[in-house]
Amino acid sequence: MVQFNDTFLRACRGERTDYVPVWYMRQAGRSQPEYRKIKEKYSLFEITHQPELCAYVTKLPVDQYNVDAAILYKDIMSPLPSIGVDVDIKAGIGPVIANPIRSLEDVEKLGKIHPEQDVPYVLETIRLLTKEMLSVPLIGFAGAPFTLASYMIEGGPSRNYNKTKSFMYAEPKAWYALMEKLADMTIAYVQAQVAAGAKAVQIFDSWVGALNVADYRLYIKPTMERIFTELRELNVPLIMFGVGASHLANEWHDLPLDVVGLDWRLPIEEARARGIHKAVQGNLDPAILLCPWEEIEVRAKAILDQGMKQPGYVFNLGHGVFPEVNPDTLRRLTAFVHEYSAGQLR
Repeated sequence: MVQFNDTFLRACRGERTDYVPVWYMRQAGRSQPEYRKIKEKYSLFEITHQPELCAYVTKLPVDQYNVDAAILYKDIMSPLPSIGVDVDIKAGIGPVIANPIRSLEDVEKLGKIHPEQDVPYVLETIRLLTKEMLSVPLIGFAGAPFTLASYMIEGGPSRNYNKTKSFMYAEPKAWYALMEKLADMTIAYVQAQVAAGAKAVQIFDSWVGALNVADYRLYIKPTMERIFTELRELNVPLIMFGVGASHLANEWHDLPLDVVGLDWRLPIEEARARGIHKAVQGNLDPAILLCPWEEIEVRAKAILDQGMKQPGYVFNLGHGVFPEVNPDTLRRLTAFVHEYSAGQLR
């Protein structure tokens, strides 16, 4: 029987490891030819509703890249239909909401998620992976309330989140009611993922960088405090990540979580200097993956040298893998991270 590799979990807990563990956001799909072939036949929602196919897509990068964790192949929109959000993932656009939130009345119409009844395919995928297929931890995930709310209010992707922010400022009662509804959903959804076998959880707040620190503290942080406080009882590592949100890293560090995810804008040594002493994850700019190997190695080594200065470091990208990346590059990068860090940590 293959031995379970818990290096990622130990790094998340701030423990010493024999080498730096690595996984990549959006490692499942996008750049993999096997995945693109599947996408010719099935949409994202169709893949995620077929547990065996979804489990295959989730496990593929573990086999191909030798990464130390798998990330559940799902979209952050997956739980929203359960509470009454009419969402569709449109090719070339992204999530599109047919019934956007415009008022407190719209918020009050939202229901509650019952994961075993509403998203059984998600939980069955997790069970398949964790009971039969993986020798590394499976990371479950959920979208954070601000990012979900931004889609629900804008009606789809946005460049500036003007509708979302104006709703937040002008309709505080409706905003906080929406945050509570989404917190309820996130907590229940994540609890079910962990009960099914997920060994860690990452919360993605993709668009929260659009807010300043004062607004984050007032409109978002109390909700995140509640979410992470309740999820702490699950006794699994909790990771926070957002894009373009370096100014919020210390706010995340204050929350009852284990790992602060950094995008490429905030160097690890600067984060440490700002008082972030919890475990960190990151943060190679994904664009570097298109460079010649010599440049990738130099950049990765510089990040590793910063991350390894204290225990509690997970190598990752500063955002997700994109379609143009050659899978061989990720395989080679994983091997480099493992070998170089093992030599340094002896």
